[in-house]
Amino acid sequence: MAAFDQQAKADFLALGEPQRFEAGEVLLRQGDPRSDRVYLLRSVRPGTSACAKVTANLGTGVETLLSIRVSGDLVGEMGVLRGAERSATVTLCTPTLAFRISANTFLGFLGRNPHLGAALAAMIADRLEWSNQRRLDFAAFDVTVRLARVIGELARRHGIETAAGLELGVSLSQQELGRLIGARDAAVSKSMRALKESGVLRTGYRQLIITDPDQLRALQHGN
Repeated sequence: MAAFDQQAKADFLALGEPQRFEAGEVLLRQGDPRSDRVYLLRSVRPGTSACAKVTANLGTGVETLLSIRVSGDLVGEMGVLRGAERSATVTLCTPTLAFRISANTFLGFLGRNPHLGAALAAMIADRLEWSNQRRLDFAAFDVTVRLARVIGELARRHGIETAAGLELGVSLSQQELGRLIGARDAAVSKSMRALKESGVLRTGYRQLIITDPDQLRALQHGN
């Protein structure tokens, strides 16, 4: 909703009723033929961000982390716009207020506000660019560089300045970061250890703080 003006944001929020969900709950499930709703994510408490992961099963038992969504993000819109079954599963990583909006209400809102179609198209294009960039990174860089690039991109979009450094702003485990860059757990663990030992990062439970942004930027270019 970042591209919506204040009135459009207020009108959109008024379309649905907020419902609290806990971490680990599934909002949408891959393969569900019902494309009857979208959700707008909001944080439970001021100063925090909601976080949800978007995953897909490849049919071989392997789960791929496609992307993440945070406060202000819309989920489920592609299924509604295409009239197709759900292509991915959306699971909450944090307690979240989710505004459930029916497909008919969502499409009616867009019909009454055609100027917002451009904002929605820009959002979808941005998500496609994110996915394409991860594929390019996989082909061009080793695990450490891919990890530095995705951490840098997440921090640019969602980072929170703190006294200790730039906090990532989203709650992801080391394993989930690995899935974002298509790397095995052992390789991610080795790269994370190297980044911490060089003073680029500090980590805690589902928390990551960038302590040397200049060095992180250099690593993103393979330097």
